[in-house]
Amino acid sequence: METKPSKNDLPATQLKITRPITIPDQLRLARYKRAPELGPRILFFSGGTALNKLSRILTTFTHNSIHLVTPFDSGGSSAKLRDAFNMLSVGDMRSRLMALADRSVTGHPEIYNLFVYRLPKDQPRTELKDRLKSMVEGGDPLVANVPDPMRKIIRAHLRFFYNAMPESFDLRGASIGNLILAGGYLNNNRHIDPVVFMFSKLVDARGIVRTITGQFLHLVAELENGETIRGQKNLTGKEVPPINSKVKNVFLTDDLDGLHNSKTPIRRKIRDLISMAELICYPVGSFYSSVTANLLPEGVTNSILDNHCPKIYIPNMGIDPEQFGMTVSDCVETLIRYLKQNSVDNVSTEKLLNFVIVDSKYGDYPGGLDLEEIRRQGVEVIDTPLVTESSRPLIDEKRLIEVVLSLT
Repeated sequence: METKPSKNDLPATQLKITRPITIPDQLRLARYKRAPELGPRILFFSGGTALNKLSRILTTFTHNSIHLVTPFDSGGSSAKLRDAFNMLSVGDMRSRLMALADRSVTGHPEIYNLFVYRLPKDQPRTELKDRLKSMVEGGDPLVANVPDPMRKIIRAHLRFFYNAMPESFDLRGASIGNLILAGGYLNNNRHIDPVVFMFSKLVDARGIVRTITGQFLHLVAELENGETIRGQKNLTGKEVPPINSKVKNVFLTDDLDGLHNSKTPIRRKIRDLISMAELICYPVGSFYSSVTANLLPEGVTNSILDNHCPKIYIPNMGIDPEQFGMTVSDCVETLIRYLKQNSVDNVSTEKLLNFVIVDSKYGDYPGGLDLEEIRRQGVEVIDTPLVTESSRPLIDEKRLIEVVLSLT
């Protein structure tokens, strides 16, 4: 690999995929920035909030990114909706849509402000219920500021949730965006896609966001010490103490008591989104609950296999509680294992994962970084600066976007 000076005084890496390119490719980046509506279709398998800042910056370069997010969250306000209605989690999807939303005056800032609003955590239920009722009736300023006909649509979905809400439902800290999505989901015979489409239009999302599956499922992890972790919130180390044994296996189930492995297939529209991607990215984020979990439904890995675009993995910097006892090469090996799990026999690694992007000079990889071991697994390493002075010790999201876009 050759190098040449970069504007930020960090070396830019040059490599060949099917054409000679430079990282960062300033000409390519300038072209995308001039016409983001014509930008590349980069697909991210993710969940949670790790990619939200990156997604906001990404809209400067492309309005065509694709985000397939996990709907298995069993913690926070999403858990209340899942428990009350046996539904998929909508929080990560709402969060990503908000990251991609047009917040300018030409967009719909009033809708954005409503969808990101959370009810107070310190008020009694009667006051919170009255506040929600005021929103349903259109009197609350957050709803009243939304122009018609969008206000009528929002009120209709919110009214459906209000009428279906169990008497014991805890409204403290509830995301209004989540409640609107839940109401639309229930009002559309428990189909999430029509609601997501409407939601995307309301906030003028600069990209496509879909849940990897529309089914009510939970994530289960089996640890090497024999322990079984039931539910995503018990794996992430955010609401409960982090795991203290390496993960042996993860799978999806619709029954946390029976723990049978669910073989839920993905929808045709998800297959189509994977097939149209110009680059597929397994990005930073909780390794098992955000990235690997997206690969578990049947049809995902075969759809990846059928698309011959570049596929890249961006390992986490800093501590990810789910990666207990894992090096970066362990993560690569595990990712490949799950990519091959439901695909055809004897498929070559290069059809599922081509590049691992790391920063060996400035990056902090607590589990260790063995570049030769990664290469021995049949994956090329792109070793390029991802950390800048302003972002240390973490990845600079703008710099990472420049690297990823240069590969398209």
